[in-house]
Amino acid sequence: MSKAPKKDPPTSAPRVADRHDLIRVQGARVNNLKDVSVEIPKRRLTVFTGVSGSGKSSLVFGTIAAESQRLINETYSAFVQGFMPTLARPEVDVLDGLTTAIIVDQERMGADPRSTVGTATDANAMLRIVFSRLGKPQIGPPSAFAFNVPSVRASGAITVERGGGKTVKQSFTRTGGMCPRCEGRGAVTDFDLTAFYDDSKSLNEGALTIPGFSTEGWYGRIFNGCGFLDPDKPIRKFTKKELHDLLHKEPTKIKVDGINLTYEGLIPRVQKSFLAKDVDAMQPHIRAFVERAVTFSTCPDCDGTRLSEAARSSKIGKINIADACAMQISDLAAWVRGLDAPSVAPLLSKLAQSLDSFVEIGLGYLSLSRPAGTLSGGEAQRVKMIRHLGSSLTDVTYVFDEPTIGLHPHDIQRMNELLLRLRDKGNTVLVVEHKPETIVIADHVVDLGPGAGTAGGTICYEGSVDGLRGSGTVTGRHFDDRAALKTAVRKPADTLKIRGATANNLRKIDVDIPLGVLVAVTGVAGSGKSSLVHGSIPAGAAVVSIDQTAIRGSRRSSPATYTGLLDPIRNAFAKANGVKPALFSANSDGACPTCNGAGVIYTDLALMAGVATTCEDCEGKRFHASVLEYRLGGRNISEVLAMPVTEATAFFADGEARTTAAHAILARLADVGLGYLSLGQPLTTLSGGERQRLKLATQMAGKGGVYVLDEPTTGLHLADVAQLLGLLDRLVDAGKSVIVIEHHQAVMVHADWIIDLGPGAGHDGGRVVFEGTPADLVKAHSTLTGKHLAAYLGQ
Repeated sequence: MSKAPKKDPPTSAPRVADRHDLIRVQGARVNNLKDVSVEIPKRRLTVFTGVSGSGKSSLVFGTIAAESQRLINETYSAFVQGFMPTLARPEVDVLDGLTTAIIVDQERMGADPRSTVGTATDANAMLRIVFSRLGKPQIGPPSAFAFNVPSVRASGAITVERGGGKTVKQSFTRTGGMCPRCEGRGAVTDFDLTAFYDDSKSLNEGALTIPGFSTEGWYGRIFNGCGFLDPDKPIRKFTKKELHDLLHKEPTKIKVDGINLTYEGLIPRVQKSFLAKDVDAMQPHIRAFVERAVTFSTCPDCDGTRLSEAARSSKIGKINIADACAMQISDLAAWVRGLDAPSVAPLLSKLAQSLDSFVEIGLGYLSLSRPAGTLSGGEAQRVKMIRHLGSSLTDVTYVFDEPTIGLHPHDIQRMNELLLRLRDKGNTVLVVEHKPETIVIADHVVDLGPGAGTAGGTICYEGSVDGLRGSGTVTGRHFDDRAALKTAVRKPADTLKIRGATANNLRKIDVDIPLGVLVAVTGVAGSGKSSLVHGSIPAGAAVVSIDQTAIRGSRRSSPATYTGLLDPIRNAFAKANGVKPALFSANSDGACPTCNGAGVIYTDLALMAGVATTCEDCEGKRFHASVLEYRLGGRNISEVLAMPVTEATAFFADGEARTTAAHAILARLADVGLGYLSLGQPLTTLSGGERQRLKLATQMAGKGGVYVLDEPTTGLHLADVAQLLGLLDRLVDAGKSVIVIEHHQAVMVHADWIIDLGPGAGHDGGRVVFEGTPADLVKAHSTLTGKHLAAYLGQ
């Protein structure tokens, strides 16, 4: 009998490896950071606070997470790096003690039309295994239930060398669950051919009206050389075969002028080029063509489930996998726990845990079949979080960007518990956050400021939450702020009547929304707030709907170009210097010729990652050197575009640079709390809350009578919320009606009227549970919102 191996007795002496318990940052200068040095404890929850624009994201995302990802990317081969985004080393002297960083941000999830909530997490994969084991009739492996795996059958011959050699016939079969008609998309397309071509013209006369299908390039050579089309005949005179070849012909090899090319019909070509992408991710002109030329309808073969008939025929009890994926996740979790199958008990337990995580995090109202592209930024962030909660990885750094966005106070407590669970698995959790309910659970707090933009970028406080309260910083002073109920509310001028609203989960709601006052629509996430407001109050001539979706534009777009501010500035420079306004545009005559006004030069290194370097000629200023000699009020155009809004407001207010039109736009930007943004900052760097406030500043000069805002407090520091409330008051006092979808208690108590939806989420919501003044809601204590609002006010 062998003896058990001897083990050394445990030693109490600490090992060198155990000393690496800090992430050290020294001399960080990314964006507005001013030589910041900080030590962050590992395996703890650290919250970064500070006013909007104080440098939180620059420190957490732009420095710590960026360097971690850059170092990891460098471990891959040059070939693999060529397919990865280029990451420059952040401006920092020393970064020590980094671990793998996983960023859980608010970016909307993938543009792939086959991506769903289930495929974005492990839930679908586990559910497929369950059905492959327990489903009756048994139809095959887990792939047989996957709507993104097609069924393939092939046969052929292989030679096996045995003695003199032997040829063996072999067949290959892969069973997938993809619906063959819609190819797993759940929708089929119908084409309006009048949007494809003008049939009165020939191909050579430019009959095709599809973007990018000009006959002046390769398409012209293909049509002229293919041999089965007459490019000089009007399309209306084509025979049936010619029209079929033009529209539907399968890929066919042809040779034109000695060059091998492939001819393919217009419809399969459009399907591959355009319809494989999410419509919202397309360029505007292509999206306009798709919306004009293509009609999407539910696939009649699979009834929108994306699955083949075989996959839908296999059931557990009376439920097939399509039914399971369509269930509300809270119901699906209960169904999974009710399955009695010892053979897959561990898998069922793991699946139930994953589904329970959705419920805990406030997403129990979703279904696994919900397309990922339809999730809001906050929902997408929480779905990503679930993926990581089930991960086997430990001792990594998780970086969160305001995880409480879109969460009712009732749900924030659940989010806090999940953040603590991630920490307790042995991970370092870094959170950028404004809500006191989440700041209070931190092990360590780093407060940046004291102001925004150039007035920020320094560490104002490091330490415990209790220390923050007494620190005297802007965050510390406002940490325990509580808005008070209004003594008197405004009287409505009129009402907007909504009758029988049934969008999504709404239960034939009848509600009267008062006009001429500030109305807050509240309720837990998934209760039907957006369905009621956006589904029943369509944006039109009198309604201005302002959300947090991305502002379309290139990296050259900035607050100055988006708001129209650049036009009066260019005109003022042109008038002061006696030259034409186009000189003061980096996209026109005044552009640096070396970088074409981009400020950087992009170098493609083929298989290796491309490199972006600052243009040496203009030093990143984007303008031709001669243009920078023209001045207005002692500043050139580049210096003006580098100004923050607050400085520019004073600059254009009086003196030589006085420009009334520019000052009016700048005042509106300052009004919405964007005084720290620089005029030329790329729009691609703005957060969702900043984008929404930028849209609001642009629309404030419009003639809309009803303003609909979706969580305008997103990204706002406690100290800035009062400024936003003042702005909403000014809109109402100017005769506008303001309807706000909001979870922030300060906005709720400031409203004149509250409409509370619920009582729960998904099919447990969709009803109006309260209508009235904030004071009546607090007094009633009848809803979740009312109870949390009463607790907020200490009542």
